[in-house]
Amino acid sequence: MANIRDVARKAGVSIATVSATLNDRGPVSEETRRRVWDAVKAVGYSPNAVARSLRLGKSRLIGVVLGDITNPFCTTLVRVAEEAALTADYSIIVCNSDDDPERELRLIDQLRAQHVAGILLTASGRGPDYTRRLERRDLPPLVTIDQRVEGLDRDFVGVDNRAAARMLTEYLIRLGHRRIAMISGRKGLWTADERIAGFRETMQASGIAVESALCIQAAYRSDMAEKAAVEILTGTAPPTAIIGGNNVIALGALQAILALGFRCPDDISVAGIDDVPWSGLVRPRVTTAAQPIADITALAMEWLLARIADPRKESPPARSRVFQPYLIAGDSCRAVIAHSPPAPAVA
Repeated sequence: MANIRDVARKAGVSIATVSATLNDRGPVSEETRRRVWDAVKAVGYSPNAVARSLRLGKSRLIGVVLGDITNPFCTTLVRVAEEAALTADYSIIVCNSDDDPERELRLIDQLRAQHVAGILLTASGRGPDYTRRLERRDLPPLVTIDQRVEGLDRDFVGVDNRAAARMLTEYLIRLGHRRIAMISGRKGLWTADERIAGFRETMQASGIAVESALCIQAAYRSDMAEKAAVEILTGTAPPTAIIGGNNVIALGALQAILALGFRCPDDISVAGIDDVPWSGLVRPRVTTAAQPIADITALAMEWLLARIADPRKESPPARSRVFQPYLIAGDSCRAVIAHSPPAPAVA
């Protein structure tokens, strides 16, 4: 098994220089640093990561805390985060909070105890106490992604959620729909509240009343979305269209439509926020307001790695970047147009 002496011999430097390079300590030129790491790969040396993290007080690990690891949105997020981490010679630990703020804070404490270098977080809570606990000085660099925490002095990268809901609502209104329902995530979750708000604002701006029975906050889960959609569709005056707060909800709504014997889009139109990898396999192809998940994650990781790289320097103020959604028109929405009477037969 290769050791640090083999690395020093291969790189043509001292053992002290190899140690300084591997431990990010001391003045080592970029050329020497490159030679050392090339030698590490060449001889197959594996530093003791546990001992190194205890010695430095931090590891080459980045914690990624997600609200719901089963959400397809997270597939792209994790892939892009891992690629960015590997490029910078870090690994990631993925944790699932199940959208539970207390569980999330416990996970963050566990990651801190493991001396992670930084944390990428899709936050699930809100309120002064929750915010204060995320701003603790003993936490490593932390960047929030997707879910904003109002009042939190940490970097945030996400999408304009109100614009996404507005985009789909306006699209359906242009198609002639007036009885439009929306099913979003649980109340208190920032993206869910923002998307519901965008829907309500757009309906009201168009002079269309928003019925409480057609505006439901359930969860970003297919089973609960299907249950909510069944409730809406079996009411006394069902809608002509349903907007899902994300595409998992849109899929649940589509399942309810089919289970009740309706047709999409002939009887009920469906649209959703977020595009997912398998959306092209679903028929009809769901119309979505998509967000550039890869770009959002790449920027969040860029900011996180920059704060990890030199936490001792004068850090810039907390930054915020909000990306714009874009419409992907599928086959799940149809125009609501009154049918003209048939033309008389010509003799």
